[in-house]
Amino acid sequence: MKEYLLFIIFLSSAFSLNAQEYTKKDSLRGQLTTLRTCYDVTFYDLDIAIDDHEKSIERSTNTIHFTALSDFKKFQIDLAANMEVMLVEFEGGRLNFSREFDAVYIYFNRQINRGERLSIKILYGGYPREAVNPPWDGGFSWEKDENGNSWIGVSCQGLGASSWWPCKDHQSDEPDSMRIKVAARYPLKIVANGELRSDTSIWNQYFHDWMNVREWFVSYPINTYNVTLNIGDYVHLSDYYLNNGDTLDLDYYVLNGNQEKAQDHFTQVKPMLECFEYYFGAYPFWNDGYSLVETPYLGMEHQSAIAYGNNFLPGYNGNIAHIDGLDFDFIIIHESGHEWWGNSITTNDIADMWVHEGFCTYSEALYVECIYGYDAMLSYLDNQKRYVRNDAPIVGPYHVNKTGSSDMYFKGSLMLHTLRTLIDDDIMWFDLLKGLAQDFQLKTVEGDDIINYINTYTDSDFSVFFNQYLHHDYIPEFEYSLEQNGRNITIVCNWNAIKDFDMPLLINTGEEDFWIYPNNEIQEIDLGNFDRSSFRIRTDLFYIDIKKR
Repeated sequence: MKEYLLFIIFLSSAFSLNAQEYTKKDSLRGQLTTLRTCYDVTFYDLDIAIDDHEKSIERSTNTIHFTALSDFKKFQIDLAANMEVMLVEFEGGRLNFSREFDAVYIYFNRQINRGERLSIKILYGGYPREAVNPPWDGGFSWEKDENGNSWIGVSCQGLGASSWWPCKDHQSDEPDSMRIKVAARYPLKIVANGELRSDTSIWNQYFHDWMNVREWFVSYPINTYNVTLNIGDYVHLSDYYLNNGDTLDLDYYVLNGNQEKAQDHFTQVKPMLECFEYYFGAYPFWNDGYSLVETPYLGMEHQSAIAYGNNFLPGYNGNIAHIDGLDFDFIIIHESGHEWWGNSITTNDIADMWVHEGFCTYSEALYVECIYGYDAMLSYLDNQKRYVRNDAPIVGPYHVNKTGSSDMYFKGSLMLHTLRTLIDDDIMWFDLLKGLAQDFQLKTVEGDDIINYINTYTDSDFSVFFNQYLHHDYIPEFEYSLEQNGRNITIVCNWNAIKDFDMPLLINTGEEDFWIYPNNEIQEIDLGNFDRSSFRIRTDLFYIDIKKR
């Protein structure tokens, strides 16, 4: 438990919105200026060579294919300042470029006209940032396995893909597809996103060594922080999952020696996929397959190549208190939930990452409901409450590449659980979830797009509800007292919350639940004659504070 609490404390500090000023560097990374909106990336062709001895990226290239959305002669890409751009090629010649922090400005030698489909090739290299505490404080992890073989991975959510490869590093622009070609010293194996297209070994004159070269192809849109590579002494295990007669390839890449443990442990995958497909629709990256890749860090939702470092243990690296004493592997379930929430549906600005993390954390509870039952789901969500800090708003500041509070996970999940109660129609609720997952599939969105969809679908206005939970660091407090009024009992109550907050609330006086309708003003509601000891507020169905007068 101590380990997990330290993790939460770390997240809180990493995502904190403590009073701070944002710099030009933050704006260059987070803002969509005309130097970024003038073009749309359609394809990345990343060809990268990894030197595990020097912990470096050597003489690598990325060819960026794009469509001009307006006329321009200059645009911005991104690459960390500690990495070197060596040259930029365009139409057989070289282009000039300049740098400002992590932004790279490309100066074209002619006007680029709206509608043109073009490409530039960037030659680059350097020593990418080494991860401090992956995956939360990420970068490259340069480790050794038990046999002394190099074991390499990269995690860069928040830090950004531009920490190790040049790209338009903004979630609003995903390529339609991508090729990832990686070279590493023989006999190390390479695993990246998508489908393996080729696997060769060649003599590399620059390295003076034999290199394994693997080419992977991603056939779907992919956000840049999801692009990954894994290098190690991997063994490949294959399986498949059937859905309505269609076959999904399941690929597991684990360190040599872990095959037997993995074969047994990963039996959780198929029931999990069946549950998530029931709630959210078919796995969204079907043609690229589903993979788990053993990594030297805990985990990350890399699209179709999920990083797995939970040591084949239940819970959070063996801590089952985090999952309310159940027996499933938290990393498999949580990171796989991101294939729908975060990978298929991606927010334009990381300020709205509650869409990724809130829905994904709630998907854990749905998995519990699917496998263990409704009551276990209620207990699981009640367990999540102890991890909420209410330290800052869930939504972060826009246009500066900053997230909100780490409460986007658990508070976001509990907010959705509360919303399910308010909708009070499980058929509608589950249709709504599937509708969100399907209608926004493979798209980038604003947080408000999700809220507006919910309002339209339910023919209700939950704007004040979302404002309270997303934009304020405190949750609504229900203040009440019970007063005898003749033979009957009256509840005197109100919400201590933002203006116009009027969320209905379920209470029970001994038999059936029923609704009351408090607001900001003090009200007196006659509850009839009942035994005061039987009075109950259904706090298991809401995430609220209670204050008894």
